[in-house]
Amino acid sequence: MRATKIITTIALCAGLSACGESTSEQALYGAGAGMLGSFVVNGDPILGAVAGAAANVLYCEAGPGKCG
Repeated sequence: MRATKIITTIALCAGLSACGESTSEQALYGAGAGMLGSFVVNGDPILGAVAGAAANVLYCEAGPGKCG
């Protein structure tokens, strides 16, 4: 069961690399992935959403060539 959660979390974190066309889309995609990831590990969904949004925006702004 623990391995399933770890694999699911890794897959959701990989979703953070899905950049949107605008900063708003990047934040939205990151927030969704962060919130789902926090549910998987029984964490705080609000904190997960905030962390996911911030991480995705930073990732996409730092390396725009890495995004779709």
